[in-house]
Amino acid sequence: MMTVDEILSELKAYGNQSTKKVLMNHGVKEPFYGVKIQDMKKIVKKVKKDYERSLELYDTGISDAMYLAGLIADENKMTKKDLNKWVKGAYWYMLSEYTVPWITSESKYGYELGLEWIKSDDESIASAGWSTLSNLASIKRDEELDIKMFDELLDHIEKNIHQSQNRVRYAMNGFIIAMGAYIPALTEKALKVGKNVGKVNVDVGGTACKVPLASEYIKKVQDKGRIGKKRKMARC
Repeated sequence: MMTVDEILSELKAYGNQSTKKVLMNHGVKEPFYGVKIQDMKKIVKKVKKDYERSLELYDTGISDAMYLAGLIADENKMTKKDLNKWVKGAYWYMLSEYTVPWITSESKYGYELGLEWIKSDDESIASAGWSTLSNLASIKRDEELDIKMFDELLDHIEKNIHQSQNRVRYAMNGFIIAMGAYIPALTEKALKVGKNVGKVNVDVGGTACKVPLASEYIKKVQDKGRIGKKRKMARC
């Protein structure tokens, strides 16, 4: 079993200056090493799922270690307290919209925390909430989902997306796409909401990231015959 110090030392060795430079444009703060995801996955293969290590890594405050923590976290052991602590520490979008929502949606608290977080005035927490609910749609069977609630949330987004905070707009747009792509019963509704919402403006901080047009994205999934095709797990 690798210790946290050994994992950090390996992460540091994979650190890359050009990756670091790119990530800084996206909002990462020191301390971090600039490790590529494919290099992190080499460590994941060795460590596998490890609840204790994941908590220790996240607590370091080193962005690469925090992201890795999400990849090795044991969703069955994560407590509500752990997840609330993680969402509060998720200071940039790769953590707040990917790492934390992935593991939260895989845990038994996905619904509860997703619905709680979307009400937050904190931009990172609210966007984590929307991303968590999107991920739930991608991995849970339709029979396990509250379709009526998701339908109502689409109405809420249609009315409020353009007045919402920056990254919340991005996550809400992702929610429309998730509803249309993963839940056949909501595809037409999501297409309609996507068309009504139109282009969603998000400040991506001088990066080349683009905000997909929800209606076009869902249509592409439809054209490929992949509507309702679920994922095995949220994290990737």
